[in-house]
Amino acid sequence: MFERFTDRSRTVVRHALDEARAEGRRPVGTEHLLLGVLADGDNLAVRVLAQCGVRAEELRAAVARHVAPGVDGLGEADAAALREIGIDLAAIVARIEESFGPDALREAAPAPRRRWGRRHDDGRFSPRARKALELSLREAIRLRHRHIGTEHILLGLLREGNGLAALVLTEAGVELDDLRRRVEAALRTAA
Repeated sequence: MFERFTDRSRTVVRHALDEARAEGRRPVGTEHLLLGVLADGDNLAVRVLAQCGVRAEELRAAVARHVAPGVDGLGEADAAALREIGIDLAAIVARIEESFGPDALREAAPAPRRRWGRRHDDGRFSPRARKALELSLREAIRLRHRHIGTEHILLGLLREGNGLAALVLTEAGVELDDLRRRVEAALRTAA
């Protein structure tokens, strides 16, 4: 699948793999792909995000907030609601880790599934991230481009629309459809 990827978009995928590895998470999520796009500050996708008033540092901070350890799958609002009714999440996590060991609440990496006749990625990508990469190919084909650039990866993340990358962009005040139109307009003017 990566045959059509430009050198920059391959670097984005490598950055996403590095981000996931550094975070201690096995599958690369859409948030890691977004962080990979942001790693190269001079690509078309980052320039369009800057035109929308979004700074890369803000998106990085938002992703870090969402994937921070200790929340254990709960959003900040959920954790606050539990605190309001007197439930101490830190104490609960401490008791669970005391009984079952450290990282007892950490999500286990799924066992790789074998598919005969198909190459697989050994579980390196989450289903949403894999879908976003497939959609980046579809976006490139729809735009009649022979390559997949960083802007196509961003379009794939926007089209997938349900991952953490889309959530972080929405929380930053970005209208996903407007961002899509802006990326496509920037592609037309760049061509």
